[in-house]
Amino acid sequence: MMATRTQTMAAAMLALVAATGHAQQYPGREQLRAQSAEFRREVIQVARGVYVAVGYAASNVVLVQGTDGSIIVDTATDPVAARAIVDAFGPRLRRPVRAIIYTHSHPDHTGGARVFAGNDAPDIYSHEQFLKKPPDVGRAGREGGDQFGMALPASQFINAGVQAEFGRVVPPTRDGYLPPTRTFGGGELSLTVAGVRLQLLHTPGETPDTIAVWLPETRVLMPGDNAFRAFPNVAPIRGSRLRNPDAWVSSLTRVVALAPAHVVPGHTRPVLGAAAAGAMLTAYRDGLKSIVDQTLDGMRKGERPDELAAHVTLPPALAGSPFLQEFYGGVEWTVRGIYADYVGWFDGNATKLFPLPEKDRATRLVALIGGIDRVIAHGRSALAANDATWAAELADYVLVNDPAHAGARRLKAAALTELAERQVNAIARNYYLTTAQFLLKDLPPE
Repeated sequence: MMATRTQTMAAAMLALVAATGHAQQYPGREQLRAQSAEFRREVIQVARGVYVAVGYAASNVVLVQGTDGSIIVDTATDPVAARAIVDAFGPRLRRPVRAIIYTHSHPDHTGGARVFAGNDAPDIYSHEQFLKKPPDVGRAGREGGDQFGMALPASQFINAGVQAEFGRVVPPTRDGYLPPTRTFGGGELSLTVAGVRLQLLHTPGETPDTIAVWLPETRVLMPGDNAFRAFPNVAPIRGSRLRNPDAWVSSLTRVVALAPAHVVPGHTRPVLGAAAAGAMLTAYRDGLKSIVDQTLDGMRKGERPDELAAHVTLPPALAGSPFLQEFYGGVEWTVRGIYADYVGWFDGNATKLFPLPEKDRATRLVALIGGIDRVIAHGRSALAANDATWAAELADYVLVNDPAHAGARRLKAAALTELAERQVNAIARNYYLTTAQFLLKDLPPE
């Protein structure tokens, strides 16, 4: 069978790295692969009448059985995934579905509602903030970077992080979405559906509209994406606003006080047992709060983003927590996002009030180094010496003035591929690899 263009580019990317002549071990990559076990397909019983389908879509779907029907919490990414989950639930899904609850507005949680609703006409619940979701702006796909790795070949894609499978099997679609029919304002809504008592708690965090679903009788908490088995994605790299870390910490404090027996997050496997559930939520809250506090303390001392990123870390007691590994969000990204949100783009260095244009700076640096050929040669040497970040930056000095330069594109693609293989963060890995793939597009063979 003829190789696809994507497979050919993937092979070229790996060949470019291998050509540098150094063998490399990648413990971060292997840790990321191990995290994939969180997404193995399974329907897990959490408590009496409460089940969660994990691994069938980019997000979890929770089934709560009632006396005369069912409740569905979140609905997966699309109708294809939703139908697979309906089949997996089997007879545990008791028709009619009386209610669908959206924990928040992200499409990977709201894309399969039509399948679960069927002909049952359920009430669909959300917070009123759900209807005020700001439009996504993004970066128009410039330079091909994609945190979801939608176009990556299977040989390069690692299913870990949190939303890593989003859009890879079925293109993103809103065909299965149904709008909320019942919303609430304020802090909470108490209701009984199909004989089941629920509380919907407004807990802004990953999104302003996030609600936690609390089942007081079984003491099961569904926090949406406010807590899962990965460091929170406070400052998304895909191009959206900072997610309010202060509100997020406050929301976590609120659900910690519930002392749940079990936690069913919107991604990754449920945390069963009161001790484990409490430890998870507390670690998540304390870890995020520590990063916020350290960052603000450094800012008050006049530290700049690079200085803060060099020393703000999780406390030793939390650094090893399985719920705070940087598979999805990142400590450094959070620090930089908080800085920009609190004090803006200017870091206090007067030189940067009106900096040289990027192209002008690159032209001068290339000349200082000795010309384009010397820059490329230094970049290849840096890559061979395991300094892939510097190699990518050297390539950028050429590409800013000549985006079509084949040598610089190959150098940067090789550097980004090397950086990707070192990554424990799934979306950073995807972004590196998809950018490298873009750089090699349409290049003739060397």
